[in-house]
Amino acid sequence: MCLVLVTMTNALLVGESWVSVTTHYKGFNHFVSGSYETGLKWFSEAMDGQGVDVTHMPAHVAANEFPFDVDELSYDAVLLSDVGADTFLLHPRTWLHGERTPNRLKTIARYVEQGGGLIMAGGYMSYQGINGAAMYQRSPVADVLPVEMMATDDRCERPEGVQPVKQVRHPIVDELPDRWPHILGYNLVEPKSGAETLAKVDDDPLLVVGEYGSGRAVAFTTDIGPHWCPKEFAEWDGYGILWRNMVQWAAREL
Repeated sequence: MCLVLVTMTNALLVGESWVSVTTHYKGFNHFVSGSYETGLKWFSEAMDGQGVDVTHMPAHVAANEFPFDVDELSYDAVLLSDVGADTFLLHPRTWLHGERTPNRLKTIARYVEQGGGLIMAGGYMSYQGINGAAMYQRSPVADVLPVEMMATDDRCERPEGVQPVKQVRHPIVDELPDRWPHILGYNLVEPKSGAETLAKVDDDPLLVVGEYGSGRAVAFTTDIGPHWCPKEFAEWDGYGILWRNMVQWAAREL
C-alpha cells in the first residue's frame, strides 16, 4: 500500500463575525432582540478539501485572545477580515483598566517580517473602512500591506456590479480565467511601489501582492462573502481556487 501524505496549510482567520441588536416597534409596544452571526459559510465550504485548515477567531474573541507574542502565532498565514484595528489595539486590560499592553498590530508586523503570511480581505471594517473607522491607515499593518490606504472612508459601493479582470500571470491567478464573476463593492487602495497587481475592477486594484521582510502580504479588497462578494462569486468554481492560492502563496507554499 502506498500512503500519500497531504500537507495542510494552517491559517488563522480573524474577524468575519458580528453581533446585532434590533429594536422592534409594534404600535405602542416595543422589544429588543439580539443575534450573533458569521460570514464564513462560503469560505469554510470552499476551503474544505482545498488543503487549507482554517481556525476561526471571531472579532469579539480576538479582542481578548489574539496573541501578544509572535511565537504564539503558530500559523502559516493570518487572514484579517472585517475586523478593525481597535480590536487589536484596545485589549480589555488597556480599555477597561488603563494598563499598558503590547501593541498587537506590531505583533502582526513582526510575524510577517519574520516569514509569516498576511492577507487582508475587504469589508466595512477592513483597510480604512466605513467612516474611516477600521483605522489601519496609520497602523503598523499599513507598513506590511502592499497597498497605500486612504485616510477617509474608502468604500466603493457598486450595486450595479463590476467585473474583476486578471492583469498578469502569477501563481495565485494562473488557474483562473481572465474575467471573474461580478462583485458589488470593495475598498479603494493604491498599490505600493514594487507591489504586483494581479486583478483590477475597472482601474482600481482588487488583488495586490508584495513582500515584507522575510514574509509575504496579500491585499484582497472585496469581502469573502455577501454583500460585496455575492453568491455568484462565492459559489463560482474559481472562488476556492483563488482563496487556496492566496493562502498558500502568502505562506510560501506556492
